[in-house]
Amino acid sequence: MFSVDSVFMFFCALLVLLMTPALALFYGGLVRSKNVLSTTMHSYTSIVVVSIQWVLIGYTLAFGSSFHGIFGGLDFLGLHNVGFESNNNYSSTIPHSLFMMFQMMFAILTPAVMAGAFAERMKFGPFLVFILLWTTVVYDPLAHWVWGVGGWLRELGALDFAGGTVVHIASGVSGLVVSLVLGKRLQSKENTPHHIPLTILGAGLLWFGWFGFNVGSALTLNSIAMNAFVTTMVAATASSLSWMLYDWGKNKKPTVLGAATGIIAGLVAITPACGFVSVLSAIVIGLTSGVICNFSVSKMKEKLKYDDTLDAFGLHGFGGIWGALATGLFSSKSVNNEGTNGLFFGGGIDLLIKQLIAVGATIIFCALMTFIITKAVNKIIPMRVCEKTEEVGLDLVLHGEKAYN
Repeated sequence: MFSVDSVFMFFCALLVLLMTPALALFYGGLVRSKNVLSTTMHSYTSIVVVSIQWVLIGYTLAFGSSFHGIFGGLDFLGLHNVGFESNNNYSSTIPHSLFMMFQMMFAILTPAVMAGAFAERMKFGPFLVFILLWTTVVYDPLAHWVWGVGGWLRELGALDFAGGTVVHIASGVSGLVVSLVLGKRLQSKENTPHHIPLTILGAGLLWFGWFGFNVGSALTLNSIAMNAFVTTMVAATASSLSWMLYDWGKNKKPTVLGAATGIIAGLVAITPACGFVSVLSAIVIGLTSGVICNFSVSKMKEKLKYDDTLDAFGLHGFGGIWGALATGLFSSKSVNNEGTNGLFFGGGIDLLIKQLIAVGATIIFCALMTFIITKAVNKIIPMRVCEKTEEVGLDLVLHGEKAYN
C-alpha cells in the first residue's frame, strides 16, 4: 500500500532522532569537563521522558481534533486509532503511526535544545518533572496551533515549514526564562569549552540529521522536499561563512568553533522557510542569520548580562525569530503553491504581519507558561544545585560518575 514515501519518511524520522544524541555531543563539548555527563543526560532523558509522554497524551494534544484552535482533543489518547492506515488530514501516502513517530522526534529534540540555556546548574530530579510538564503544557499546544488541523495559527495562514516557531523560538525563549529564574552560575564568566572537537562532531551530526528535520517535513518525496534539501544546505554554509567573517573582522581570527556554530545558526533560520523560499533567498537568510546570531551570543548577551550557558536563546531564539520573519519576506508561491507570496515577491505585507503575530504569540505563550511551570516546580522541589555541587561538578555529585578518569 505504501512504498517510496514510507521509506523516505522512515529514514527522515531516524535522522531527526539522531539529532538529539548529536546535540548531546555539541553541548557536551561546550561545558566544563566536570559537567559533561549531566549535560548529556538532559538530551538522553528527553528521549526517554518525551517518548512515553508523546504516545500517552502528547500526540493527541498536538494533532487530535481541534478544541477551538488551542489544543487537540483526545481522539488519539494512548495512540487509539493510530495505526498503519493513513490519516488523510496530514498525509495520505504514509502510515499514521509513521507520521506520529516523525513528529515525536521533534517533541523530543525541543526540550533538549532548551536545556542548553540552563546547563551546569539544575538538579536532575526537578529537570525530569519540568520537561514532562513543559512538553505537555507548552510544546503540545503550540504544535497544534501551528501544524494541527484547526490550529489557530495554521488557520490564520502563518507559515512554519519545519519548526521555526514550534521548536526553535519555543526552546530558546523558554530556556532563557528558566535561566533567569535559576540565576547565574557562580563562575559563568570563566566558562570555556572543554572539548571543542566533541562539539565539532556534534555540529556535523546535527547538520546531517537536520536534512531529515527539514526535508522530511514535506511528508513526501517531491519538488518541495528537494527544494528544502537545497535551501537547508546553502543557508547553513552561508551562515557559517558570515559568522567566520564577522569573527575575523572582530577578533582578527576565524575560529573553528565559530564556523560550526554558524552552521547551526543557518540551519535554525532556514527551518521555517526551507519549503517556501528559493535557493537565492536561502543564501540571504543564511548570511544574515550568521551575523544576527553572532551578535546576540556575544555583544547582546554580554550587555544584558544574562547567563544563557550554551546560547540556546542566542542561536535558537534569535535564529528562529529571524527565520520566521524571513519567511514573510522571501516566501514565494513559485516554490510552493500552498504557501503565500512574501513582501519581496509581490505579496504585500499580509504574510509578514501573520508571521509577526505567530512570533509574538509564541514568545508570550512560552515565556509566560515556562515562568509559571518553573516557579511551581521550584517551590515544590528546589531546582538549583547548591554552591558546593556546582564547584565539585554535577557529574560526580548528581550521577556518581566522571567523564574522564
